[in-house]
Amino acid sequence: MLKKLLSIPNDAFYPNDIEKNVAWCESAFAKRGFTHTRIQTETAPLLLAERRHKNAKKTVLIYLQLDGQPVDSTRWFQESPYTPTLKKKNLKDEWEVVSWDKIINYEDDWRVFARSASDAKGPVAMFLTALDAAAEAKIRPNYNIKVIMDFEEELGSPRLPKAVRNNAELLQADMLIIYDGPRHITNRPTLTFGARGIATITLTTYGPAVPQHSGHFGNYAPNPALRLSKLLASMKDDEGRVSIPGFYDGISIDADTEKILKAVPDDEAQIKNRLQITKSDKVGSYYQEAIQYPSLNIRGMQSGWIDEKVRTIIPGWARAEIDVRLVLESTPERLLNLVKNHISDQGYYVIDHEPTKKERLKHDKIARFESEISYQSFRTDFDSEVGLWLRSALQNAFGEEPVMIRMSGGSIPISPFVNTLGIPAVTVPTVNRDNNQHSPNENIRLGNYREGIKTMIAILKERL
Repeated sequence: MLKKLLSIPNDAFYPNDIEKNVAWCESAFAKRGFTHTRIQTETAPLLLAERRHKNAKKTVLIYLQLDGQPVDSTRWFQESPYTPTLKKKNLKDEWEVVSWDKIINYEDDWRVFARSASDAKGPVAMFLTALDAAAEAKIRPNYNIKVIMDFEEELGSPRLPKAVRNNAELLQADMLIIYDGPRHITNRPTLTFGARGIATITLTTYGPAVPQHSGHFGNYAPNPALRLSKLLASMKDDEGRVSIPGFYDGISIDADTEKILKAVPDDEAQIKNRLQITKSDKVGSYYQEAIQYPSLNIRGMQSGWIDEKVRTIIPGWARAEIDVRLVLESTPERLLNLVKNHISDQGYYVIDHEPTKKERLKHDKIARFESEISYQSFRTDFDSEVGLWLRSALQNAFGEEPVMIRMSGGSIPISPFVNTLGIPAVTVPTVNRDNNQHSPNENIRLGNYREGIKTMIAILKERL
């Protein structure tokens, strides 16, 4: 099942491929006794699958993601990112291909390499397999199941909030489970009770109207790449903290929260070793504390040409793509306005469009500022009904206390469900942390795939 699902291209920029994924899911859930409804949006639909159980008094909504990041096939070490490839480490610590015929006798550390293997078709295949195993074992949940499938998550789920508002009654449930994300770095069973939200900024600075010869106009025409670099550098101090006044207002770590954060079994030296860094930014004094704050991240920059296309010019423009990770205590609009006002305070004429000739001749420094709020953060109490229920399920399955994480640093589009439907949400991560999600050679460890199925069977079995 996993191999077949991963073979379907799922870049949300290609609607025909997304339709194949929608149809595959409709068929897969129908075979397991679910009815399904397409919730139409302006682009790709959301798919809701539902199965009711006799005498059930509660309903659990489950969120699954089916789309994946775009791919650069030239950087994958296999035929195609959509040709799932089984691999194992050889004596040289290199990945080598294993024939799928050997899957019957697999080892836990073998991996399947394919786009969305971990993020997040792997969990979809785990859940469907868990449903099959539960049926074979005559395990019947004592709650109703609704499954909402998102086919535009990697685009920021732009149509999701409106769809949830317009279909609140159809989606109503008592609690929400998100099958997404990697386990704690120890690879122990994990529960995550929140996630940061996300907003984005596109910031462009301008030089000459068109690129100019650097010999003729160097020392004369202002360079937009230099201006952009200085502008970005003005937003943070040398310790990595945002220096814009008020950016961290409203966030404090009290004694109870500190206890929760310190209970996570992180090894700071191990984290630095994995990232190959000697020193971390000082937004927090340790990893879990750092991700409780909003972030301002430069996720990409472009100006002129580099590498084999390099040329001796003064660029016409320079652009930075920025993401702002959000927390509950900060209003997204306020944070974006703080950044925008800071740019203005640096002497820039701030606009939301390509500057006209008249504007270029009137203003020395021009910055184009465009922003979008995708979704806000969410957070659920550890001792909520859904938290206690999932904690019990994982304890029964693995015989140990799961790692309990207050909030993940990444973002998932769950706040529309929490805020619109008024239900608590908890993420049940299952995949290996070193899975290369969003990058070339994404993979899933087979031991995690097996234990993910075990996790989901335990949740289907746990009485609610």
